[in-house]
Amino acid sequence: MDAIDAATALDPISLFRFWLIEAEAEEPNDPNAVALATATPDGAPSVRMVLLKGLDERGFAFYTNAESRKGAELAANPRAAMCFHWKSRRRQVRVEGSVMELPAAEADAYFHSRSRGSQLGAAVSRQSRKLESREVLEEMVKEYAAQHEGEVPRPDWWKGYVLRPERMEFWINGNDRLHDRFLFVRCDDGWKKNRLFP
Repeated sequence: MDAIDAATALDPISLFRFWLIEAEAEEPNDPNAVALATATPDGAPSVRMVLLKGLDERGFAFYTNAESRKGAELAANPRAAMCFHWKSRRRQVRVEGSVMELPAAEADAYFHSRSRGSQLGAAVSRQSRKLESREVLEEMVKEYAAQHEGEVPRPDWWKGYVLRPERMEFWINGNDRLHDRFLFVRCDDGWKKNRLFP
């Protein structure tokens, strides 16, 4: 992919793809890691790290347990924000927008692309709920593995989501805190771009 200059870029998705490719070449761990922020209907926020697992014309895809705290918050308030930070590149991207569920077929395909151990762990996890001990969890995995020696079924509550970007901000570290910030806002006819003060 040819280099894309943030100052002249007109398409934030193309710019993000270019930055992600560069991060994949330099970040030592999980260049697709992203902080995902959700909120309750009354505005109480929570944030955690997830992995970006796809990007297409719909937006930014990730997968999780729909019965987790984030799943419950997305069901009640289907809006979210993401923040990618690539320390080695001294860059950051913020994304905000609405969230929708991905089709079950896509969740099936991604679930079964994971290692068997990851599938088993996801299938038995009651994410965000109280766990008596590590031993209980390990025993649950062992029992579930014995029940499903072949393909591990994807639980109905293990789902994919996509965040449709409405705002994307690109941040580049600058000397003396004179950072470059570029904000893209989705409009009816495409994207509107502005440079922001640091």
